[in-house]
Amino acid sequence: MIEKTLESALYDTCETFCFDEDKVNRVKARVDEVRGVELLFKALSDSTRIKIAYALTIEKELCVCDVANIIGSTTATASHHLRLLRKMGLASYRKEGKLVFYSLADEHIHQLVSIALIHSKEGAADGEIVGEQ
Repeated sequence: MIEKTLESALYDTCETFCFDEDKVNRVKARVDEVRGVELLFKALSDSTRIKIAYALTIEKELCVCDVANIIGSTTATASHHLRLLRKMGLASYRKEGKLVFYSLADEHIHQLVSIALIHSKEGAADGEIVGEQ
C-alpha cells in the first residue's frame, strides 16, 4: 500500500512548478462565486439526509412519519434531519392538520441528488472504490 501511495505521488503532481498566468487570473477572479455552495454539500454529505433527499426524489412529498419509517428512525430524528434540510434551503414543508409534509425545495435539488446517484452508480460499475482516487 505504501509503494502504491508513493508511486501515485510521483505521477499525480507536476515535476516542475509553473502556471499559466492568464488562466490563473481569469479563474481566480471568479472562484469566490462558489462561496456558500459547500454548505449545500455539507448538508447532503450526511448519509441519513441524502437518503431523505433521495426519498423525496422518488415521492414528491412525504410526511415526517413516512420519512421516519423509510429511514428506520424515530419521528424526532427524522424531523431533526428534515428541519436541517429546510434551514439549508434544500427542502420545504407544509402543515395539514396534525401532519407536516416535506418536499424538495426545487428542481435543482432534485437534479443534484439524481445526478449524484447516477455518478455514484457509474463509478461502481467501472469498479472504482468510492472515495479512492
